[in-house]
Amino acid sequence: MDGFFYSVPFGLIGEQVDVRLTQRTLEAFHKGERVAAHSRRYGGQAHGTKPEHMPASHRHYASWSPQRFRSWAASFGPNTEMLIGAILASRRHPEQAYRTCIGVLRHMRGLTKEQVEAASAKALANRAFSYKGIVSLLDARASPEPASPERPAITHRNIRGPGYFH
Repeated sequence: MDGFFYSVPFGLIGEQVDVRLTQRTLEAFHKGERVAAHSRRYGGQAHGTKPEHMPASHRHYASWSPQRFRSWAASFGPNTEMLIGAILASRRHPEQAYRTCIGVLRHMRGLTKEQVEAASAKALANRAFSYKGIVSLLDARASPEPASPERPAITHRNIRGPGYFH
């Protein structure tokens, strides 16, 4: 339909529907019963999804906005806010990034603001805007620091240390 996508109830995913087009409307029929009606679109957004056509779990997130994620991220700091903004901008439609944002922000909960900000800065520098990439950086920040070179990781009578060879 001229590059536009119109929704039908989610229960009809994979099913064949018949479409009737007029100059002003698009109607979708499944087995002779009308299941959706939309105003025809000739400009603007390419997707037209009615909330009642979404599963309940998706409807909950449909009411969210990119600003809600940015303000949640701003509570950690400016790097985290920029990271969430970059995730939202990396998708064609911001709604496609909501699940990534939710997962990343929830993963940040047990960490200090300094750890989150450092991981966010590294993710921005590496352009790592996927859930897996960001979570691996967060987990690396959350793990304990390796032992310093002055102090061996373990002590044992068979470990000679750096002074033995001088």
